[in-house]
Amino acid sequence: MSQHPDVSASEPAAAPVRHPVDEVLPPARLGLLGLQHVLVMYTGCVTVPLVFGAAAKLDTSTVGLLINADLLVAGLVTLLQALGIGKVLGVRLPVVAGATFTAVTPMILIAGEYGMQAVYGSMIAAGVFGLLVAVPFARAVRFFPPLVSGSVITVIGLSLIGVAAGLIAGQDSTAKDYAAPSHLALAGGIVLLIVVVNRCTSGFLSQLGVLLGLIVGTLVAVPMGLTDFSSVGGADWFGLASPFHFGAPHFPVAAVISMCVVMLVTFTESTADMLAVGEMTGRPLSRKDLARGLAADGVSGVFGGIMNGFLDTVFAQNVGLVGMTRVRSRYVAAVAGGILVALALVPKLGEIVASLPGPVIGGAGLVMFATVTSVGINTLRKVEFEGTGNLLVVAVAIGVGMLPVVAPSFYHAFPTWVQIIGGSAITSATVAAFLLNLLFNHTPGGKKVEPESQSGPAEKVVADTAPAT
Repeated sequence: MSQHPDVSASEPAAAPVRHPVDEVLPPARLGLLGLQHVLVMYTGCVTVPLVFGAAAKLDTSTVGLLINADLLVAGLVTLLQALGIGKVLGVRLPVVAGATFTAVTPMILIAGEYGMQAVYGSMIAAGVFGLLVAVPFARAVRFFPPLVSGSVITVIGLSLIGVAAGLIAGQDSTAKDYAAPSHLALAGGIVLLIVVVNRCTSGFLSQLGVLLGLIVGTLVAVPMGLTDFSSVGGADWFGLASPFHFGAPHFPVAAVISMCVVMLVTFTESTADMLAVGEMTGRPLSRKDLARGLAADGVSGVFGGIMNGFLDTVFAQNVGLVGMTRVRSRYVAAVAGGILVALALVPKLGEIVASLPGPVIGGAGLVMFATVTSVGINTLRKVEFEGTGNLLVVAVAIGVGMLPVVAPSFYHAFPTWVQIIGGSAITSATVAAFLLNLLFNHTPGGKKVEPESQSGPAEKVVADTAPAT
């Protein structure tokens, strides 16, 4: 009796399906999409050293040095987050890192009290602290269900809309050209162009709406007299700050404690943003993934302290861009990181990007910041509101979070540590949502809801304990 051959054994094994996050796009697409990420975050990134430099009364050349260092750290941390190092560092998602505004106020206070050497000494100490607490912080993420993360993500987007408005209208309300109709029309035209590109095109072109808006908007701004590229000619082709430019670091106890608090605040920002990107890309984070991403924030503190840079966090505007373009490849973020490093090493290129007009950046930013808000609202759809206190949790969290946005001096009479926490919309919203969630859903007598009604990014983080990708 003849035996039939085993047909299944002769068939080649099916190739494993690659997740869109791990997809390597064609070089041209990678380059354009990576550049788009850089353009939307550049102004926000360099604003931090500009504000700090002015407040610390540093000269122009020193501020330029801080900008280059800022871009270098942001680029390297972005590469670290996108590509990762083994099972130790990097969340391996399409996230872009940049200097956090949370650190600006304490850095200014430390510079005035102890000097620049203490600023960067305390930053190094905070970075080491961040590396030590990344894993414990990630384990606590089960207390960040959609009720908490959705509220925080919503506040992140809402709080950034004021930044877009400032870029469009200007920062000085007494200036003659403040909120000039031509500036508003330019920004409105960019918003309209982004909408038209996304509505009337498909495929790769539909993913370039923001980039096209920035390019077309800049071209329109030239005859309007809104562009000034005069600084480009005087910029160097190559430049890199030396480590410890201000001298050997100092470590005053008060300064170190203050910056460690800032690191925890930065962790809350990055956690909400990484959970949002995990939700957008269809790759829920494990606790190990989140811990690796937070550890990269810690690295930014150590490296920033050495290279005269700044603490980095995951940038919300780039989270919004991921949601709008639906491009999930982490290699796009890696290209953006490479571009940031190039801008840091070639100041002339950085000056070109820095010369983009405010109304142009603001028009594109308005769409992206609002997209972050819509992601938060979408996350809140997973929350059970009927018969629970969750509606009150969301209401109070958003209300408390928006206070420092609508009234920046709201906490000015309080101690510095209160100003650091309460003065950040993201931090105050996180603290409020976190504590109220504990009160209503994790204490005896709380109005419990079924676990599946609150499933979402945070629960997936807790449940997914598989080895890191």
